[in-house]
Amino acid sequence: MSKVEQIQQQIQKLSQEEMEQVRQWLEDFIEDQLELTDEFKAKIEQSERDRAAGKFSRIRRPEHNA
Repeated sequence: MSKVEQIQQQIQKLSQEEMEQVRQWLEDFIEDQLELTDEFKAKIEQSERDRAAGKFSRIRRPEHNA
């Protein structure tokens, strides 16, 4: 039995909350492993310049309760 199969069997025994914790950890772990490409870095830098200049692509507006 492979390690992945062993992990899958153990995950199936977890509660829903525990599975959500594993999912979140795995997403965070994978994200941390991804390499930042030059293109992605350039987009981040451009976004930072836009924000500094007061340019926003989206504006969140609070909901008003009636």
